[in-house]
Amino acid sequence: MVTVVPPRPWAYALRLPHDPRAVRVARMTVRAALDGHGAQDTADVVELLTSELVTNAYLHTKGPSSLRLTCLSDGRLRVGVWDSHPYIPAPFSGSREDSVPLAPADAGSGRGLRLVQEYADSWGGWAIGGSVLGCGAGKLLWFEVGGR
Repeated sequence: MVTVVPPRPWAYALRLPHDPRAVRVARMTVRAALDGHGAQDTADVVELLTSELVTNAYLHTKGPSSLRLTCLSDGRLRVGVWDSHPYIPAPFSGSREDSVPLAPADAGSGRGLRLVQEYADSWGGWAIGGSVLGCGAGKLLWFEVGGR
């Protein structure tokens, strides 16, 4: 019988300024972390979904955001993005029936959260009040991919 040892858990955190270049920095950070830990097989999906959440944080808030990438002991990758706006959009509000409609074919935006719904294995979000985790008020949206 073969014994499989789960990967050693690790985490990276990054504070992002309210700057359009923050999305690129987030993508590059995710790619570098996953490459460094031999998780290239999930890098494309994680990079895409991270980009969507960080883009929304930039577009819908006026302040900084934070990114946290965590490899859990069972091999799942969890990405969390905090921003200063408390509104939790579908599909992160908790109900799986709360889905994101398809964007019209000619729309220039509106597909990001649908991508999370389609490609992530799980997702969620919660409002944060006060100064929790040094982030201040706002919300945290997260998604997970992979695992056994």
